[in-house]
Amino acid sequence: MSVDKTQPQPVALMLVLRGQGETRQVLLGRKLTGFGTGNMVAPGGKIEPGEQAASAAVRELEEETSLRVAAECADHRATILFRFPARPASDMDCQVFLATSYDGEPAASGELEPHWYPVADLPVEQMWQDAEHWLPRIIGGEMFTATVIMAQDNLGVTTVRISSW
Repeated sequence: MSVDKTQPQPVALMLVLRGQGETRQVLLGRKLTGFGTGNMVAPGGKIEPGEQAASAAVRELEEETSLRVAAECADHRATILFRFPARPASDMDCQVFLATSYDGEPAASGELEPHWYPVADLPVEQMWQDAEHWLPRIIGGEMFTATVIMAQDNLGVTTVRISSW
């Protein structure tokens, strides 16, 4: 009897920051389709076969928000391993990038409705419950690997383990 072990989906996320000090903002967006519809999320998506994570983050950012970031300006800040024990097919290995240099203005797509948020007042209550554990750390300059174990309802968080690089 064989056991079907689904591999985690490789995903790349892109956080874009603008401004300084008290005016510093991050681009997030309301997810319009798929798993997690309605949540505020970082722009991003699946890494295509043969594609580098930074290239995927740049591509997904442009597809979802119309912003353009050069791949060399995408700073790898974290690896986040999301595990859904009640729904293993949703497991993801996310590479998170941050950029402060970009071209264009954010525009809604079929997947995401982007909006700038003050980093001092992140909309974590509208995000997946894990975001409060890692999003401020990345914005604050930390680099790490995190493992997030989701609860049986696929919404709550059971455990978050973070190891700095």
